[in-house]
Amino acid sequence: MRQLVLTGPRQLVWQDVPDPQLSGDGQALVRPLAVATCDLDHPIVAGTTPFPLPVALGHECVAEVVEVGSAVGSVKVGDRVVVPFQISCGTCGACARGLTSDCERVAPLSMYGFGVAGGERGGFLADLVHVPYADAMLVPVPEGVDPRAVASASDNIADAWRLVAPWLAEWPGEEVLIRGGAGSIGLYAIDVARALGASRVTYLDVAGDRLALAADLGADVVELVAEEPLPRLRRVAITADFSGTVDGLRHVLECTAPGGHCTHAAPIFAADVPLPLLAMYTFGVHLHVSRCAARPAIPAILALVAAGRLHPERVTTDVVGWDEAAAELVQPRTKLVIAR
Repeated sequence: MRQLVLTGPRQLVWQDVPDPQLSGDGQALVRPLAVATCDLDHPIVAGTTPFPLPVALGHECVAEVVEVGSAVGSVKVGDRVVVPFQISCGTCGACARGLTSDCERVAPLSMYGFGVAGGERGGFLADLVHVPYADAMLVPVPEGVDPRAVASASDNIADAWRLVAPWLAEWPGEEVLIRGGAGSIGLYAIDVARALGASRVTYLDVAGDRLALAADLGADVVELVAEEPLPRLRRVAITADFSGTVDGLRHVLECTAPGGHCTHAAPIFAADVPLPLLAMYTFGVHLHVSRCAARPAIPAILALVAAGRLHPERVTTDVVGWDEAAAELVQPRTKLVIAR
């Protein structure tokens, strides 16, 4: 089969590799139909992350089930499914607590699309993908939902979900503030917050295109201008930082109300990150820093899309054909979808 591999910065080639095979009765093989770029894919392709190359790319997709083991009961051949990017068994202690990012039955950080850093699980830009725990991992796409619209449910939409959904469940109707950055997660978070009843969403960013889309999604936007001081804003109970910068994180913490929840989602690849700990202590700010555990959020996301309350397709920048992937992935975009 063919698999798209990043061999060096901005060097993408289709390689012939052996077809994956089932080796257990709880497994499945799927054929990716629509693959979305994750916000991390752009820096990976550019060679600015610490992930070693080569990397078989792609870790957000909707796929068609082509083969299942005899013990698989939740999906059948021909079903269209979201494939979470993290490998999880669904039954260990971590998975039972919703921590599918830390499944105890696989090596740490086991995930598609990250090369050796993810355990060499392959990527979704391939003809076939092996799913070791089909019943635990695969989520059927509701009838009538376009696979291209929900390809990012594997990761980025689920990442946006955890920025706001748990805290809006705790405080219904609360106000939300989101600091955006390169990519889609902050924009998806606006859509999620609005769908879940946030009374107001404020979105901060430096990019004109993202600000325009944020406003179209229903947010009050604040443009951040380079070389100018960050604006003083009133404190909000639910905040999220996707700036990818130390200054951005500190600013969002300063915008978090006493007792509020601030979730930091964009990794900062620095050894030391100074935080305003005394101010956080004084105001009782909760800072949540973690990778996304994608699988638990996917059913709720798909249900909202099917109900017409969530609109992830509005964040998609371009949809291109499968054979265009190598050329198109070197062009930075907020959200590219590659479809068969």
